[in-house]
Amino acid sequence: MTRKAKKKLLVPVVSHPHPQGAVKSRQLPRLTGRPGERAGHSATTAHLQAAYPFMAESPLTSAGVLIGHDAYGASFVYDPWTLYEAGHVTGPNMVVVGIIGRGKSALLKSYLYRQRVFGREAWVVDPKGEFRALAEAFGCEPISLRPGGEMRLNPLTRRGGSHGQQSLLRSVAQAALARPLKPEEDAGLRVALARADRDALPAEPTLPDVVEALLRPDAEMARTLVTSEAELAAGCREAALALQRLCEGDLRGMFDGQTSSGIDLDAPCVVIDLSAVSDSQAMGILMTCATAWQRGIVLDRKRRSEQRGEIGAKQILLLDEAWRATSHVGITDYLQQSFKLSRDLGVQNVIVLHRLSDLAAAGAAGSRERTIAEGLLADAETKVVLAQTPDELEQIGQSLALTKPELELVPDLARGEALWQIGQRTFYVRHTLSRFEWPLIDTDARMRAGEKKAA
Repeated sequence: MTRKAKKKLLVPVVSHPHPQGAVKSRQLPRLTGRPGERAGHSATTAHLQAAYPFMAESPLTSAGVLIGHDAYGASFVYDPWTLYEAGHVTGPNMVVVGIIGRGKSALLKSYLYRQRVFGREAWVVDPKGEFRALAEAFGCEPISLRPGGEMRLNPLTRRGGSHGQQSLLRSVAQAALARPLKPEEDAGLRVALARADRDALPAEPTLPDVVEALLRPDAEMARTLVTSEAELAAGCREAALALQRLCEGDLRGMFDGQTSSGIDLDAPCVVIDLSAVSDSQAMGILMTCATAWQRGIVLDRKRRSEQRGEIGAKQILLLDEAWRATSHVGITDYLQQSFKLSRDLGVQNVIVLHRLSDLAAAGAAGSRERTIAEGLLADAETKVVLAQTPDELEQIGQSLALTKPELELVPDLARGEALWQIGQRTFYVRHTLSRFEWPLIDTDARMRAGEKKAA
């Protein structure tokens, strides 16, 4: 990633409604009717607080990023690390849920943009290519990956440590096979990685190195597992062929070599653009490879900061369209591990879904895969719910334990409106944008341009 000329970040001070459409206003009930009608009831704010407790919440903090305004028009401010230090949450992770066209993208881009004022860094896995403008606003160039392209990332980088390498291999192999690994495959991956790591020195091991070791194991690998070379090759053949697709098949040229030179690993915004393969059935696997590379870099940067006696910058790792990853066997394991590491690394993981039921696609009811996927929600103490369809209400009510008044709001939330559940407290928030941010968040621009051209 090459650094462009650094641009000045403009901090919004005046709020405006979303450029794509005005936010619906909520009318208060009339207290008196037409002549002859019975007058409405009046109540104190104390009574209203009991009737609508979530609307009456006081802010958790005054330090952090301005998100918008609450039900009373007061500023709503959010920062996961400030909330953690104050004891309001036990972890920084976030899950954002909302149907298409209700403001998820605008919220996330403005959140990352505003966090830069506090020195936070943005790391984004971008399946649709919608975060390019954000990267450029930071003075950075997105990493655009495509089959057969010139830019590569090595998910098996040593920067993430041997445990991270093994975890990535296991997750990707399971996703490619669409089933859990057999014991012999799991063991085979372990010894194949050890051989690839040894043979690659001083360079880093790559996925093709591991595939070669699985297809043609040597005597030392077989001796380690107390088997023959032929039996080891036969037992790991399916896993090897599944991984080979990333090296020689339709997905080659993205994660099958050393990380390309010229990438700025210290950039304030790192966007991995996967839009060239947005229609691929293997998108979840590619997203996991990208996330693994990111995590390795973050671990290495934290290690270097500690060696210098410094406190490194906080990072926000955003996985857009995360439902495409959670639907794969094994990948939810990897995401769960990333969530567990967040506090130690000073990282906020943000996963973005269309609906909470997307997590159920990880497996059958009661299965380990589904339990782990739904556990991501429990490991995220910030949940942001934008508008959802009525058929999702039961799932939302069960998963988030919303009150009846809160739940009834969800289908009618206008563009830019959301319920923010932080720890045990819930807030109605209307997201606001400054005019400086419109070019960053206007994902409908291409659609409107197409309409004008057609006209």
